[in-house]
Amino acid sequence: MNQSPFRGYIFVAFAAVLWASSGTAGKALFSSGISPFDLVQIRVTVSCLCLGAILAMFRPDLLRIRPRDIGYFYLLGGVVMGLVQITYFYSISKIQVAAAILLQYTSPVLVAIFSMCFWHEKASLRKVAALVLAVGGCYLVVGGYNLALLQMNTEGVAAALISAFCFAVYTLLGEYGMHRYAPWTVLFYSFFCAAISWNCFFPPFQAFLDERTPFQWGMIFYVAIAGTLMPFALYLAGVNLIRSTRASITATLEPILAAGLAFVLLGEVLEPFQLAGGTLVIASVLMIQTGAEHDENSPATIRGKSGKEINAVSGIS
Repeated sequence: MNQSPFRGYIFVAFAAVLWASSGTAGKALFSSGISPFDLVQIRVTVSCLCLGAILAMFRPDLLRIRPRDIGYFYLLGGVVMGLVQITYFYSISKIQVAAAILLQYTSPVLVAIFSMCFWHEKASLRKVAALVLAVGGCYLVVGGYNLALLQMNTEGVAAALISAFCFAVYTLLGEYGMHRYAPWTVLFYSFFCAAISWNCFFPPFQAFLDERTPFQWGMIFYVAIAGTLMPFALYLAGVNLIRSTRASITATLEPILAAGLAFVLLGEVLEPFQLAGGTLVIASVLMIQTGAEHDENSPATIRGKSGKEINAVSGIS
């Protein structure tokens, strides 16, 4: 039996576990008094420094970019990636971890809608059905059937939906970059520019100077390294072994795992209708991604500089 596909699925599944645990760890930090703004400043800064050091030691060629692309990378990382990070963690601080992640997982559907509206892609029955499932699923996930629950979560719901929109924009911009650069180059400069923004528009490195408990520092660095760099590395390794569409489908384990971890560690419980809505959201993502197998021009599946398929819609966390 060929072990490469099996190892690819294992890599991607483990990445999903780490991404899911990152959201749960973030919620625990917020409960202990850390603000989402502090966590994001530390996360993007540590991720940038660690990834930059690794690339400088082993692949310095991946750090070279064309001067004319500096503006592009700042838009991608300093603006869009920065917004993805803060809206994602802010939503987690306000609503259930699984609900926030599920709402952000609608970004592939938003990419498909953009493609149909502006890139003249065919509005297939599969895409229309995925849109209907995503909208219905979101309605249930946010507790639209319960007005009291919906009112309590308004800020978190809005942040999660904004995060989904921003990640869809990041996906589309990332497609352009990965046609010109290796995925690790795009990822590093996304974090690098995000770190510049978070340390310019907020007091530089302020989050590092505040007093923290050993538990808080441990969880913070877990989010920055085990919840960020490691899963991206595992995901890209998995994509090298299996098709990107299959990798992205496997990555939909993330919200399922996040719900389980949040229940066990934080006592968060999704209501039955919310679980049903989550199922619809995941089904909509699966329909979009499996449809990408038959559509070489879909933004869901692109080819990076190396020529290997890269999925720009996964690794949301």
